[in-house]
Amino acid sequence: MPRLTQITPFLLCNDLQAEIAFFTQRLGFVLGFESRDPGYAFLRRDGAAIRLLESDADLSDERRQQMVYIDVDDVDALWNQVAPNLSDLPEGRVRAPFNQFYNQREFHVIDEGACLLLFGMAHPYEEEPVG
Repeated sequence: MPRLTQITPFLLCNDLQAEIAFFTQRLGFVLGFESRDPGYAFLRRDGAAIRLLESDADLSDERRQQMVYIDVDDVDALWNQVAPNLSDLPEGRVRAPFNQFYNQREFHVIDEGACLLLFGMAHPYEEEPVG
């Protein structure tokens, strides 16, 4: 029986080169393919991949904003690796690792095209000590 091996979301962007630079320089992805006509790129890191598609759409419109969840095996180790590359981003574009109520440990980054990237892993819920 055939098995699905990967999901690669398409992310719209207004500036393909800026978005490629963001993913490669800040998050450690590797450019696998780029085409200027149409503006398209495929990037990969480990078992994750993203496809970028250049668009002239108004991506500041909240109805066009996107979210991508990327599962990782050690979110804190990944954070420690990429945090120096994210330190100069404007306030509000990066959220350091934290525990979610739905038993995930995550960090969040907003890319150049206003897409929210959530990097996370399963994290057992820890009850607050009583008494």
